[in-house]
Amino acid sequence: MQTCACVSLSGGQGKTTVIFNLSLLLAQQGKKVLAVDCDPQANLTFYLNHEVEPNQPTLLEVLNGKVQTEDGIYSTTHENLFLMPSDRSLFKVSEYLASSGTGAFILKLRLKAVQNLFDLVLIDVQPSRSQICLTAVGAADYALIPVEAATKGVNSLIDTLEFLEEQASVMAFNGKVLGIIPFRDRWVGLTQTLESRENIATIKEFAGDIPVLPSIRESEQFKRAIRQGKLLSDIGQKDLQYPFEKMIEVLTNER
Repeated sequence: MQTCACVSLSGGQGKTTVIFNLSLLLAQQGKKVLAVDCDPQANLTFYLNHEVEPNQPTLLEVLNGKVQTEDGIYSTTHENLFLMPSDRSLFKVSEYLASSGTGAFILKLRLKAVQNLFDLVLIDVQPSRSQICLTAVGAADYALIPVEAATKGVNSLIDTLEFLEEQASVMAFNGKVLGIIPFRDRWVGLTQTLESRENIATIKEFAGDIPVLPSIRESEQFKRAIRQGKLLSDIGQKDLQYPFEKMIEVLTNER
C-alpha cells in the first residue's frame, strides 16, 4: 500500500481538487483507493457526497483510538473508492495528538491496520502547521505540492518546502516529494498570461531538484466536474485531465 499526501500550507492551492481527481482516476483504473479527509473543512468529504451522520465514526474517532480503523471507512458512489471522512469536530483531535508523544505517527499506525485492503491511500491535508497536518505528513510515503500560479502560491511553496524539510530533519517525514503542481494556470485562448508564466518560472526556481509537473489550468470545468462527482473526461474535458494522469504516472513509477 502506497500513501500519498497532498500538502500546501495555504488554502486555495488545489489540494482537494488534486485528491478528488486522482482518487476517481485511480479507482477507475481498478486500484483500491482510500481517500482520507485530513482537513476539518471537510471539502473532500462533501465532494465525495458523504454526509456524516450523528454518532457515525470519522477520522477523529480513528485517530484518537475510539474505533478500529476499518470502522471509520465508508464506500462511495464510485467503485473501488473508499473514504475516511471528517467534519468540523476534527479540530478536537489536536490535543490528543499533541499529548500522545507520537502524534506525528498516529495516522501511520492507524493505517497499518488496513494496509492489505488498499493499493493507495490519498490524504487531503489541512493547510496549516497543525497537529493534524503533522500526523498526515507523517503517514505519507510520498507528497505532492499543488501551488497557485500566483504570488500567494509561491509563498505557500516556500513555506511548505521549509515545513517538509523541518519534518524530515526530525524523521517525522520520511517520504519523497514527487512533484510540484502549478494550480490555476491562467490562459487567454491559446496564450498563457504573463502573470502565470512568471510565477511558474519562479516556482521552478524554488523547486530545485523537485519536478514541476504539468499545470492545472484555471477553468470552471473543474467545479462542474466536482459538482457532478465525475471525471473531467466524463464531461468532455479530457484535455484538462492530463495533469492528473501525469501525477499517476509519476506515482506508478515509484512502485
